[in-house]
Amino acid sequence: MPPPPPPAAAGGGRRSILSFAAARDRCFSRRFLRAGLRPLAIPVPIAGADADAAATTVHVWVPANPPRNPLLLLHGFGASATWQWAPYLRPLIAAGFDPIVPDLLFFGASSTRLADRSDAFQARSVMAAMDAIGVARFGLVGVSYGGFVGYRMAAMFPEAVERVALVCAGVCLEEKDLAEGLFPVAGVGEAAALLVPRRPEEVRRLVRLTFVRPPCIMPSCFLWDYIKVMGSDYIQEKTELLYALINERQLSNLPRISQPTLIVWGERDRVFPMELAHRLKRHLGDNSRLVVIRNAGHAVNLEKPKDVCRNIIEFFQEPVAEALNDEKHASIHRRICDVSSGTV
Repeated sequence: MPPPPPPAAAGGGRRSILSFAAARDRCFSRRFLRAGLRPLAIPVPIAGADADAAATTVHVWVPANPPRNPLLLLHGFGASATWQWAPYLRPLIAAGFDPIVPDLLFFGASSTRLADRSDAFQARSVMAAMDAIGVARFGLVGVSYGGFVGYRMAAMFPEAVERVALVCAGVCLEEKDLAEGLFPVAGVGEAAALLVPRRPEEVRRLVRLTFVRPPCIMPSCFLWDYIKVMGSDYIQEKTELLYALINERQLSNLPRISQPTLIVWGERDRVFPMELAHRLKRHLGDNSRLVVIRNAGHAVNLEKPKDVCRNIIEFFQEPVAEALNDEKHASIHRRICDVSSGTV
């Protein structure tokens, strides 16, 4: 659930002209606009929840024209969706896909007044937004926390989700894994403190944990700017999302999704170690394929965006039978890893 690298200067609030984080936020929004996407704020009714549709609003970037090959992109913890998906827009569009990019609840401009913090509620909210824009069938890519939500969507709405790509999404974790030392934190509270940083030293720890090659210099003034502009909203709600995600989580309760699934992992992921990638591959069996990106950590989507995007495009362009053929793609994967490590 990586944050983006910290911004390059300091400043005030979200609208301050002195804030480089705010300027960067505007820059990412302009990149989405130039790519042909438009922002929508969609009030969504949730079946079985409060009847007031305005209680939940999902902000989503959608193609200006009706999508022919829709691909839903779900971000992880950190800033809004634009910060994590901007590098992927033009390659995906050039490959023939129509990206649809929502902010998950309590990130960016999406929020709810309802009390549910489960990944299932996130999944229902995003699905309601997809229904509202008239997209009935789509591919799905989820990064880290977005992978938890995407996995739940695939399980809940198999008629809508055609294929799934999960990037460093530790959906097979169990709460007992924390106490047993699989992660760099020993409990849900410590995980929340790590993933919802409130001070510069906490941002530094998170960046150094998620990147193989983190920035050498991260001045406090820059980090305070990022926290104030992009990380100061919904702190309590984000913490509650993590508690709802991890508390009493057991692999035995995880459904086995039926869609063809691509699993992408950073070889040196310290947030969700490789054990969880192999655990997920075993859980899904022949219906999945695992690709490991060398010299990358949990923030593989930001460290190696070209490699991750290439694998996503390849997977979603292939016929189903070929997409799950591990042997066919072994040599391609080795070549990608060699390029990533600079050995060729």
